[in-house]
Amino acid sequence: MFSLFNQPEQIVYISITLLVAFTLHEFAHAYVAWKFGDPTAKNQGRLTFNPLKHLDPIGTILIFIIGFGWAKPVPVNRFYFKRPRLAGVLVSIAGPLTNLLIAFAVQGVYIALVVSGVQMPAFVSGLLMTMVGLNIVLFVFNLIPLPPLDGYRIIEDLVPGRIRPKLTQYEQYGGILFLIIAITPLSSYTITPLFNTVVPAVRDTITMFIALLLGL
Repeated sequence: MFSLFNQPEQIVYISITLLVAFTLHEFAHAYVAWKFGDPTAKNQGRLTFNPLKHLDPIGTILIFIIGFGWAKPVPVNRFYFKRPRLAGVLVSIAGPLTNLLIAFAVQGVYIALVVSGVQMPAFVSGLLMTMVGLNIVLFVFNLIPLPPLDGYRIIEDLVPGRIRPKLTQYEQYGGILFLIIAITPLSSYTITPLFNTVVPAVRDTITMFIALLLGL
């Protein structure tokens, strides 16, 4: 997913960005689940901004080895929800939306600094741009409707109840399909085109909206 070896000068930027992005993404899942009555994540110490509680050791190491990795999933017990389908959708979408909000906020800071004429050090400028780009990538990537991504969980809660057991039945195959299109050469025909079109569109939309807010 993230090709660190193709951009060795970006390793520091990417490391800091993923540390923040993964932590806030998983915290958002835990927080929304807790607000809807599920204490599972809170009881396991996941309602925290401590990155060590959210980073998966193997997933983190693999980011630096193969450019693809993951954070530790937040445990959710739907039986605590009074309205399981609504709560399930909101818990699932909370993570990707958090990444979108991070991208929006950081892009706003960057544009405001540029407009005000502030001379940013190269490190600051590079870090801000990386945070915008990778958080948009995480937003788009996590909405892909394949397990174990958040997009699949959202679809799972939106479909009629009679279809949900069928989705569960084939979930393991969806996970295999996800790995095939994510880490094999097929990604050049699936995920890469998606990123090359949707990610710039989201970035441009954010920039345009911020420009309108700032009256530029």
